[in-house]
Amino acid sequence: MFFEVSKRQLITFLFLFFVLTFNALAANKIIGVRIWPAPESTRVVFDLSQKPKFSHFSLSNPQRLVIDFENSKSALTLSNVLKDDKRIKKIRLSTPKKKGSTRLVLDLNKNFQLAVFPLSPAGTYGHRLVIDLYDKAGATKVVKTSDNTKAKRDIVVAIVAGHGGEDPGSIGSKGTYEKKVTLSIAKRLATLINRKKGLKAVMIRKGDYYVTHNRKTELARKNKADLLISIHADAFTSSKPSGASVLVQSTRRANSEFTRWIANRQKESELLGGAGETIKKTKDKNLAITLADMKKEHTMGSSYAFAEHVIKQMKKVTKLHKTKPEGLSLAVLKSSDIPSVLIETGFISNPREERNLNSPAHQQKLANAIYTAVDNYFSKNSPDGTLYASMQLKRHQIRRGESLSVIAHRYNVSISSLKKVNNLRSNVVKIGQTLKIPRAD
Repeated sequence: MFFEVSKRQLITFLFLFFVLTFNALAANKIIGVRIWPAPESTRVVFDLSQKPKFSHFSLSNPQRLVIDFENSKSALTLSNVLKDDKRIKKIRLSTPKKKGSTRLVLDLNKNFQLAVFPLSPAGTYGHRLVIDLYDKAGATKVVKTSDNTKAKRDIVVAIVAGHGGEDPGSIGSKGTYEKKVTLSIAKRLATLINRKKGLKAVMIRKGDYYVTHNRKTELARKNKADLLISIHADAFTSSKPSGASVLVQSTRRANSEFTRWIANRQKESELLGGAGETIKKTKDKNLAITLADMKKEHTMGSSYAFAEHVIKQMKKVTKLHKTKPEGLSLAVLKSSDIPSVLIETGFISNPREERNLNSPAHQQKLANAIYTAVDNYFSKNSPDGTLYASMQLKRHQIRRGESLSVIAHRYNVSISSLKKVNNLRSNVVKIGQTLKIPRAD
């Protein structure tokens, strides 16, 4: 009899043990938290073992965001995770109303625009819950943008360092993050551009945070950019592919975006650039479409022409994967009013190129090549009213009785500088010949 009772007790005990163990295993574990501060927002990312079931609500006086994770357990260490974030005072655990749940509270400095959403596993990350806190309109510090209207203004180049923050981009076999490589190259390029009189660089991303594709073009447009350059590093499932390439907007994507813009031209006319106000005011739909189409075609042509300059310079410092600009449907290239290119600086999935992309010397070579392309392109295609336009070389067609010395005296330049800029080996010139005139000595 004693044996039978003990057996029942044992069975009961084992049953309860397995139930409790199963429930413990089934509970969603909150295993990590990451904070990504940016100039206009802060992103909080919670890492979880499973897809989260959650709810959230806000409280005021003081301002708080409360998140309840159903059927969950926390393994978080919340001390020192904020690193002086200006939007969040503290992240702490609190008592949930529902048994088996976990309640996390974000104590906030003020009321922010809010977005809360889950993310499925991707790359090195598993299940996540993302909280974005956005500064409300008018709450952010006013940033002085480029004065693109004054006489002899600077040419503005918007530089986008690909990926950032929660998005690492591609990851090399040695653990190299694309987001770090692109930011380093972008900073080097910006330094070169800002050293050149008549050029001005605008960094769309200055640190390790993510900027949405739409926001990238919004910031470029806000700064009245004449060109947008997006820096990336390619990757493939095989380690064999290598080389750099330059991408421009495909005709198919541009046309689809163009159709959407026309349909909403009253609302989004600023996307149509210089012709925007005319398009917005005109009541003639056909004229509006014609003006917008001309703008689009000019932008696409300019993008392709600049891309050719980049390829010409890039092949001097690295292997090319594509020898001509390639059209692709990419969101960052969608702007109809800003010539835009995406530069793949190499394959981070290729061990040799991963080493190169990590090398400061190679990064500088890539930045130098892109800068030279910018300088060369705008020397030949400078927008009206810019300092570059005023610095363009004059041209003179030789007439009867004129010699190289006469031309040199007329424009107050030396014969040697005339010969150098025109690649002349002798002092002989011919009637009808056109000479480029260098700036005065």
